[in-house]
Amino acid sequence: MQLQLRTFSSLVSAAAASVQGTASQLADLTVGSTLRAVLEANASISLWMQWLILQVLQMTRASTSNGSDLDSWVADFTLARLPAVAASGTVTFSRFAPVSSALIPVGTSVRTADGSQSFAVIASAGNAAFSAAQNGYLLGAGIGSLEVPVAAATPGSAGNVQAGAISLIVAALPGVDTVNNAAAFLGGLDAESDPALRTRFQNFLGSLSRATPAAVGYAIASIQQGLRYTIQENVTPDGATRMGSFVVTVDDGTGFPPASLMSTVSGAVESVRPLGSTYAVQAVTPVAANVSMTLTVMPGAVHSTVAAIVASALEVFIDALPIGMALPWSRLAQVAYEASPLVGNVTNVLLNGGTADLVPPPASVVKAAPVVVN
Repeated sequence: MQLQLRTFSSLVSAAAASVQGTASQLADLTVGSTLRAVLEANASISLWMQWLILQVLQMTRASTSNGSDLDSWVADFTLARLPAVAASGTVTFSRFAPVSSALIPVGTSVRTADGSQSFAVIASAGNAAFSAAQNGYLLGAGIGSLEVPVAAATPGSAGNVQAGAISLIVAALPGVDTVNNAAAFLGGLDAESDPALRTRFQNFLGSLSRATPAAVGYAIASIQQGLRYTIQENVTPDGATRMGSFVVTVDDGTGFPPASLMSTVSGAVESVRPLGSTYAVQAVTPVAANVSMTLTVMPGAVHSTVAAIVASALEVFIDALPIGMALPWSRLAQVAYEASPLVGNVTNVLLNGGTADLVPPPASVVKAAPVVVN
């Protein structure tokens, strides 16, 4: 039943009408009278109690709860808000005189030029320069620069910085002089929002029957934010038909999800998979999209600035494509025009050297390779 709310004036009016109806000869309700002051005091207390009732009603439903109240509400169903995800990318450490070897330890801190965002070097066993024994990256004699992976010190979307934003080494690094990021950082996500948590709670309720695509999808989506996945039924990883088998393809937004994430996804799928079925969890296969185009900018505009804005917009658009989604060649020019009102004309648009759409296989995702905007 909907709660009938009252304003301060309506509460006072109702109380005054009740008093006058009972003792009209003795009631003095003029402004400033004792009886009117008593009625207004009671009306103020009634407003406060009405506010408390509204607060209680709001906290007793997931659709109206917010923040910590929503967290405690869904916690009764064993759900928790997904945490923020740290942005990551690659920076290039360089030096002016590469006469001797140098070590870039894991944990080395770098910052943006304004000092607002910090990043730390992370270990990557796949990097040829990484030394597990020294827990860092070796910059050999005669080598002037080295690319190493870093992750934002504080998780969240604030770590998604533009290309060239990182330029400070926090502490002195012997044998290394400068640092810079050639590409923009992506993947940083804030903690799950209230609307997203409510939606996931609804999906959780819909997955309680288990043994359904919705149940498998919910289990995967609850691992971390930013995961993309597809579920192919009655097939094997090589595309052959096999009844009762399904394949889960996963992408964490980078195109190269780590083995640890694949193991976590497998565990999540195992907890909800149908009895008697078989499944496989595989990492997505990235398909490079080499884009080039020529811009003509509006009079007075700085060509290099506009070109950088367009290149960044193209990378974001391409990297956001879902698994198996084609990249239309005609959309590239559209994205360029929408990136800035200072774009006057777009010509010589090429996608992997031609003008055909890029259509990836079902278990692949298109990722931006070098985007060249002249």
